[in-house]
Amino acid sequence: MRLAMLAPISWRTPPRHYGPWELVTSLLTEALVARGVDVTLFATLDSITAGKLAGVVPAPYSEDPSIDPKVWEALHVAHLFEHASEFDLIHNQADFIPLVFSRLVKTPMVTTIHGFSSEQIVPAFKMYEDRIAYVAISDADRHADLRYAATIHHGVPIDDFPFDPIGSEDLLFFGRIHPHKGASESVEVARQCGRHLVIAGIVQDEPYFRERVEPAIDGDKVVYLGPVGGEVRTQTLGAARALLHLISFDEPFGLSVIEAMACGTPVIAFNRGSMRELIDDGVTGFLVDTVEEAVAAVARIGEIDRAACRAAVAARFTVEAMADRYMALYRTLLR
Repeated sequence: MRLAMLAPISWRTPPRHYGPWELVTSLLTEALVARGVDVTLFATLDSITAGKLAGVVPAPYSEDPSIDPKVWEALHVAHLFEHASEFDLIHNQADFIPLVFSRLVKTPMVTTIHGFSSEQIVPAFKMYEDRIAYVAISDADRHADLRYAATIHHGVPIDDFPFDPIGSEDLLFFGRIHPHKGASESVEVARQCGRHLVIAGIVQDEPYFRERVEPAIDGDKVVYLGPVGGEVRTQTLGAARALLHLISFDEPFGLSVIEAMACGTPVIAFNRGSMRELIDDGVTGFLVDTVEEAVAAVARIGEIDRAACRAAVAARFTVEAMADRYMALYRTLLR
């Protein structure tokens, strides 16, 4: 099988720290290459892969201000489709723009829908649902108006996340600092619990950070690490008493949720979006609806067996399981 994997170009593939779409694209690409699939990764030219790297974009637009997103995304997508006849299958991980090229080529196409930035982009997906096999990343994120080929949860390389059977007494917020992700709610939960809070992630909303989060950062009760990657990332995820994931939107997935659980850290999350598909309430964490319920859940976190958190990821959310399901889908389409 000759597979073209189209990555987004906001970040490098794999990302240096933040970049969930690029991370999933990289994990799947490398798993497929390890299985003997001939994969060409279309990504930024600084990307890293064991497969073949193809591209025209010199650097990610979120890291290099000289890269205009609209211009280089057009060049990036066009570059793949100019080579479409060289492949048996195209796997698009780069949102809706590639869809409009799909009827100009004969190569079958899979698109992983990583979420909907707004309801306004749904017509683009609807227009091409008879041509492209859509994959949802959770049942919760399936749009009622679209036809899907499968739901395939993301997976993580569990061996890269060392199990910490003890953790610490500190709570953790891990993710982009934006009102949707609940950093300020996490600060409030930690305050009410009298616990230290570690915050890690990129600042995506500067005014929100300055007004709602930064005033609480004192280097003691609340510590901000910034974006973290590599060994620091896994140590931070494993060292927490619990991950607070107090989202205010219907999140399509939550990589940090399963990454934390892989390290043995239970998760306290607002019960929205895909959270009920990722967290077994009372087993790998707690699903709550309010800050007050989150505070009560912190008091009960000792009821959670950290080994059960890791076991749940090993059973359901590995890269191998993700790759198995995509391989099955590819074979079905190529038949």
